[in-house]
Amino acid sequence: MVSLPYHHPFNVAQRMVQLDHMTGGRAIFGSGPGALPSDAHTLGIDPMVQRDRQDEALGVIKRLLRGEDRFSHESDWFTLNDAALQLLPLQEEMPMAVASMISPSGMTLAGKHGTGVLSIGSMSTAGLQALPTQWSFAEESSAKHGQQVRRDDWRIVMSWHLAETREKAREQAKHGLMRWHNEYTVGTLMRPGAEAYTSPDQAVEQVTDAGGAGIIGTPDDLVKAITDMVELTGGFGTVIGFVHDWANPADTMQSWDLLARYVVPEINGYLRRYRESQRYVIEHRDVFDRAGQAVLSKIMENERAAQAMQEEATAQSAMQSHNAPDLRRKS
Repeated sequence: MVSLPYHHPFNVAQRMVQLDHMTGGRAIFGSGPGALPSDAHTLGIDPMVQRDRQDEALGVIKRLLRGEDRFSHESDWFTLNDAALQLLPLQEEMPMAVASMISPSGMTLAGKHGTGVLSIGSMSTAGLQALPTQWSFAEESSAKHGQQVRRDDWRIVMSWHLAETREKAREQAKHGLMRWHNEYTVGTLMRPGAEAYTSPDQAVEQVTDAGGAGIIGTPDDLVKAITDMVELTGGFGTVIGFVHDWANPADTMQSWDLLARYVVPEINGYLRRYRESQRYVIEHRDVFDRAGQAVLSKIMENERAAQAMQEEATAQSAMQSHNAPDLRRKS
C-alpha cells in the first residue's frame, strides 16, 4: 500500500515492476492518499490536495505499467518527460486496490480507474455501518467513467483474536486491546469521538458488542462474523486480517493457527464435499448393509469361522471395518 502523494509516480511504477518480478508475478498494487496528517506535515503537503494527487498519480502509473508509448505529463507536483518503463511487470494486468475509509472518495476513485478496493473503514463501528452503501459509490463512478468494478476485487479488513473458548480469547486480548485503544487511538491519534476505556473488560465488551468492529472469541465466532459481513455488504471477495499485538506472541500465533485450520477451510468451502460425502454414506446404508451380508455369507460357509463369529459377538473389536456385519443382529 503506497501513499501516492508522497512519491513520484514514475518511481512507484518502477518499484512495483521490481516487486512483481521478485514475487513471480504475484504483486498487488495498493494505493492510498496518506492516512496520517503527521506524514503530510513532514513532507509539506496540504491534506486538502492529497486525494486529488492520488487520483492523478494513479492514472499516470496505470499508463506506465501498461507499457504505453512514451508520454509526458506536467503537474504542479511532478513532471514526466517522454516517460516509459524499460521493463514491464510479469502480469499483463497487475491487480490494483484503492484504500477506502468511511468517505466515498476511495470507492469513487476505484470506480473511476476500474481497480479493486481495500476497505479499511470496516475496522470501526461507523465504518461497518457505512459498508452497505459504499459499493454503490464505486459502481456509480465506474459507470460514469466507462469502467467496471467487481465485488470479487473488494477486500475488507477485519480485526480478531481467536482461542479455543471465548473466555480464553477475551482474557488473552483484553489488556493489550485496552492499551492499543487508550494509548494509540485516543492518546496518540486523538481520533474524534474515541473515548478511553476504563477497564480491560469494558474494552472487550465494546469491541465485540453487536455492531462492533472486532471478533474476540472462537473460530466459529469469526466464521459467523464473516458470513454476516457477506450478507451485510451484499458480497465481497477477500477478508484481510488486521495484525495487532493485543495478545502475547504465543497466543497471537495460536490465533492465526486456529484461523488457518478452522476458519479458512469453512469460509472457502473446502469442507463442503466432505460433508456431502458424509451425508451420502449416512443416507445410503443399503450399500453398506449389502457389503456386510457378503462378509457374513462367507463366514457362515466355514464352520470354524462361524463359531469364532459367535465368540466375537459379545466382544468389542479394536478396529471395526466399515463393512463388517453386525454380529449382534440375528439373521
